[in-house]
Amino acid sequence: MNPLHDTIFNFLKAFDSLVWGPPLLILLVGTGLYLTVRLGFIQIRYLPLALRYVFGGKKDADSNGNGDVSSFAALCTALSATIGTGNIVGVATAIKLGGPGALFWMWLAALLGMATKYAECLLAVKYRETDSNGQIIGGPMYYIEKGVGSKWLAKLFALFAVGVACFGIGTFPQANAIVDAAHLSFNVPKEITVVILTVLVATVTLGGIKSISSVASTVVPLMAGFYIIACVSVLASNYDAIPQAVNLVIESAFTGHAATGGFVGAGIMLAIQSGIARGVFSNESGLGSAPIAAAAAQTDSCVRQGLISMTGTFFDTVIICTMTGLTLIVTGAWSSDFAGAAMTTHAFAEGLDSSYYGPLMVSIGLMFFAFTTILGWNYYGERCITYLFGVKAILPYKIFFLVLIAGGAFMQLDMIWVIADIVNGLMAIPNLIGLVVLRHVVIAETQAFFSQLKQEKENSQPVSAL
Repeated sequence: MNPLHDTIFNFLKAFDSLVWGPPLLILLVGTGLYLTVRLGFIQIRYLPLALRYVFGGKKDADSNGNGDVSSFAALCTALSATIGTGNIVGVATAIKLGGPGALFWMWLAALLGMATKYAECLLAVKYRETDSNGQIIGGPMYYIEKGVGSKWLAKLFALFAVGVACFGIGTFPQANAIVDAAHLSFNVPKEITVVILTVLVATVTLGGIKSISSVASTVVPLMAGFYIIACVSVLASNYDAIPQAVNLVIESAFTGHAATGGFVGAGIMLAIQSGIARGVFSNESGLGSAPIAAAAAQTDSCVRQGLISMTGTFFDTVIICTMTGLTLIVTGAWSSDFAGAAMTTHAFAEGLDSSYYGPLMVSIGLMFFAFTTILGWNYYGERCITYLFGVKAILPYKIFFLVLIAGGAFMQLDMIWVIADIVNGLMAIPNLIGLVVLRHVVIAETQAFFSQLKQEKENSQPVSAL
């Protein structure tokens, strides 16, 4: 090993632990808890309404407002970046570090994160603008500048987001995952996969938000459905172990878990930290990424879009991460010597009793998840680069992004993942400051919306005969 590489890597790992240490986790959880209480547990009380807005069809659509794409397309664009390798690798990492109890703390992070994502996406629509190309543009950089009144903090967020898009989650790890999966599962030479991947990304992303959202609206539901069916197949064949697995998750969340098999054991604090950190990394609530997509939605109600957007955290963590976690536990893969994607692959191989179809399903899931993550983060980076340098910087950014995709497949990823983790955490800080400062705006808009909704419902009731 290179001593210089080891020194830099160890420094970055230490800094990563500092960034994602208790202060940031407390800020993330605290913000979500405050919004949950002040908004009257909106993520529970109004989840059915939010799901109706997502799946209700034309009668529940809100396409009369300004925006570039439908609310559903905006949600799918956000989910394309959110539902990614973290749902496969991140869950396995959390359980490997913190034991089965980490899954419980992922659920808690998702519950509180739904309120956070509701608030940040509400603000994104409220403070959005139109750029010189006539496209809607918004996100934390705009509500921080216009609402909080801090241009330097807004630029800091945009700079971190571009860093994540170009040098972190948006390029290198995803390209590498696709190339490796195609080579291992289908024996496709890496060079061929790189060419095909670069052409596909260019074809979609050069068309802007309408092209990206169109692909995301088709691919995201299909890939999520495929992965859920694969998980259900494993769980159905191990249905008798599910009650015990759920009980193990809850018990371990409050007691920790002793060493067993290849699992080295973990206390309650490690279960909490790994579960919340990986949960936030997976659903991105509070990081400020999803609001960039939400701002493009065709809607005249920031509250309505906030409700729609918060379902992204529900789909990502409550459904997909839970499926992965239970699959790891019922098959016993969580206590094996495997880690990360290898652990999930082992779980599917054991659960489906097939050393071929199990790994194949994981590989296909990884490829689709990674591809859509590239699309989503390409758009996030584009909107942030526009905020920093104007629309003239969009084309150079896209070309640079494609170059990174082509080269990313052949890079060593250990340091890249750590850098991505650090910048991801740094993104959250200015965004959370914005949410705390603008909390009264969120509360006022929410109260006004539901007051009007209640009044409209009362007015629509037939008047009783006297």
